[in-house]
Amino acid sequence: MPPAKKDSSSKKDKAPSFEEALEELESMVETMESGQLPLEKLISSYERGAALISHCESVLGDARKRLDLITLKPKSSTDDNTQESTQEAARESTSPSNDSNDDEIRLF
Repeated sequence: MPPAKKDSSSKKDKAPSFEEALEELESMVETMESGQLPLEKLISSYERGAALISHCESVLGDARKRLDLITLKPKSSTDDNTQESTQEAARESTSPSNDSNDDEIRLF
């Protein structure tokens, strides 16, 4: 039996890749900026663009989470010591000091 053909409607139901969404957004912006679209088409394009932007933000957020997971290291006793040293250094840098930077305004 030959493999079943993919239904073209399933491609429309599937969310576009990040790159496809950006490409569609760029095309829409060019068309919208031309000033040649009727008002109804302009509004529907704006709605579609808002949906594409939301999709892109979601994809980027997921990518950031994945990268965060990749770069996290498991904690060990040496990591705890390093973290304590880092926190202590941060506290010292944010505490008021009497050095030549007294003219600086500190918010935190």
